[in-house]
Amino acid sequence: MLSETEITITKEDAENFKRLDTLLASRLPDLSRNLIKKLFEQGHFKSEHKLELKKLPAPGVRILFDPPPPAPSEIKAQNIKLDILYEDEHLIIINKQAGLVVHPAPGNPDGTLVNAILYHCKDLKGIGNEMRPGIVHRLDKGTSGIMVVAKDALTHEGLVNLFSKHDIKRKYQAIVLGSKLPEEQTIKAPIGRSPHNRLKMACNVKNAKDAVTHMKVEQVFKYFSHLELTLETGRTHQIRVHLSELMNAPILNDHTYGKIKQERSLMSSDLKSLIYEYDYPFLHAKLLGFVHPITKKKLLFEQTPPKIFQRALNCLETSL
Repeated sequence: MLSETEITITKEDAENFKRLDTLLASRLPDLSRNLIKKLFEQGHFKSEHKLELKKLPAPGVRILFDPPPPAPSEIKAQNIKLDILYEDEHLIIINKQAGLVVHPAPGNPDGTLVNAILYHCKDLKGIGNEMRPGIVHRLDKGTSGIMVVAKDALTHEGLVNLFSKHDIKRKYQAIVLGSKLPEEQTIKAPIGRSPHNRLKMACNVKNAKDAVTHMKVEQVFKYFSHLELTLETGRTHQIRVHLSELMNAPILNDHTYGKIKQERSLMSSDLKSLIYEYDYPFLHAKLLGFVHPITKKKLLFEQTPPKIFQRALNCLETSL
């Protein structure tokens, strides 16, 4: 939650800033420029002198920032079970189950991770001027594994910076169709929205962003392989797209990018029975490591894939 703050314009400020809004953005890093403008217009910056955002006051002028309480989030809190791996006053790390959507959206208005975080975390300080958790990265609905969520704006900003600089460790496990893959491969291809299907991503399309995935084969079966994948970047559907388009090795049971009919024809009856009513790709975010942006503590978490993942591996080993 933002607290009352007094800002005094200094001679150094006069040398470094020409506008009040840029100074305020520097002194109040939790706030965006747009939010500062909105709060200024609402009268939350007070002074004995007339203030203008486009003009820096003279040295010695004092400004009192009296922020409003964070607006309640329109997203409702829901008591959804969470597998919590770590939590402090700044952030929470959870092991997300497959099938849990991260954020409310059309088609998934509630029952999401954000709804669950709002219920569980009574010490949320809010992001910007809204009482909501800070989602830094997302896992697809069908992907299980480790995620970090910020509880306050400063932590959110720090985590965003870590992810943007790729100063974070992320490893995944996957079962894929294909048994003749190179033991190790670095996959490089920009990813963007598919021009043919807006629900899908694709490689080497217009407005694509650089994407790098490091692939390592853990185990080879008759028609399938068990992979470890290390992300250097984190684009939407990155692993799924890189494997399906560039390696011709789509993730097992991926109904968006996979070859469902072909993989079913190559499965043992035990594996078919196991995943008959399972709707999600066999992709798991196994490892997440970073330096805590506030406490500077080194954090590293590793979580084995869900039971159905291991049971699928057992079925593939049996069929060798």
